[in-house]
Amino acid sequence: MLTSDAVDSLRKRVASRYSLALRDVRVVFAPYRICPLGAHIDHQRGPVTAMALDRGILLGYAPQPDAVVTLASMNFAGEVRADLASVPPALPDEWGNYPRGAIVALQQDHSLYCGLAGIVEGSAVEGGLSSSAALGVACLLALEDVNAICATPRTNIELDRYIENSYLGLKNGVLDQAAILLSRRDHLTRIDCGTLCHELWPRPATMPGFSVMIAHSGIRKALINTDYNRRVDECREAARLLLEAAGRRKDHASLGNPVLGDLTPGEYLAFGDQLPPHLARRAAHYFSESDRVDRGTIAWQAGDIAAFGKLVTESGESSIANYECGSPPLIDLFRLIAATPGVYGSRFSGAGFRGCCLALVDSSRAESIAAEVQQAYHRLHPELADAAYVWLCDTADGARIVSLDEFGAIEKP
Repeated sequence: MLTSDAVDSLRKRVASRYSLALRDVRVVFAPYRICPLGAHIDHQRGPVTAMALDRGILLGYAPQPDAVVTLASMNFAGEVRADLASVPPALPDEWGNYPRGAIVALQQDHSLYCGLAGIVEGSAVEGGLSSSAALGVACLLALEDVNAICATPRTNIELDRYIENSYLGLKNGVLDQAAILLSRRDHLTRIDCGTLCHELWPRPATMPGFSVMIAHSGIRKALINTDYNRRVDECREAARLLLEAAGRRKDHASLGNPVLGDLTPGEYLAFGDQLPPHLARRAAHYFSESDRVDRGTIAWQAGDIAAFGKLVTESGESSIANYECGSPPLIDLFRLIAATPGVYGSRFSGAGFRGCCLALVDSSRAESIAAEVQQAYHRLHPELADAAYVWLCDTADGARIVSLDEFGAIEKP
């Protein structure tokens, strides 16, 4: 969690480990994120909503003149060392892929001359909160800082997507990176994943108080080893067939890699019944979820958290029925949360093949709701109890280098 104590402690750890002056140690915060509405449609260039959380990745670092990146983790064993002149390909299930991928991504357009030494605090396996994208963003911001590279949020969105798409081979869209970089505290971020245009909608003063609850299922499995990429391919195949049915074969050829966002809702209504059943379900999820984003944005602007939450739960149901994701324990957790009094809405967080559920809950009852959910889930799945837990979070600003003036309690160097 981003606190003055956490930042101060991390800076001192970095200074001690690498024999550095405390004044030279800087800290990047890259928040975890949730997507209340817009599940599974960013890779189809659909609209999504997002919020950044006050938990995330902290990267304490200092520049080094030897053109080597050296990073330790407070959560994982081993130290990552990467020579800027020779970065190896990605290695299976290695957290070091993200700093190495950040180097490769930046070297597309920049000559990196300065390395860094640092420590990462924050788990890179909190499935469903985009911790991997947060780690990638944190590494990009740190490398840019020590190499005097000025990059816009849009550039960093594309760079972080390069890490995951090109370096790691994951076929995801821009939701994670955009949410992590663009979100603001007490706002709903709406992102068009086709254009990367975004809007920030402040939380209305009339909206009842709510807290963000994150319930971890205890299931951890990397996206690259799930059906995530298969679902992306199925959506693209549905798009190809719909374009052809709509007489847009030429458009399909010119688009090269069509997605469902290339079609209008009218074309889907006219030709959706021609799709094979499993592809019809994928398309049904895309177009119904896009509509939920539109209706949810209106509900948010009106301060109607109950209507917004109801749409979040409908999104969760469509993820199960139409997108066909969710392991049995994760589905059990979703159903349990959705049925708990005081919960406005819930759904899987992230790809839905592992990880956690998000929920928007009545803030006046948040602690008791969290305890009730955790106890009930432990009873349902005692085999996962040791790894299953519940967080209560607040919203936060997007990724940034933390200013020492941000917390008055930090002693100035």
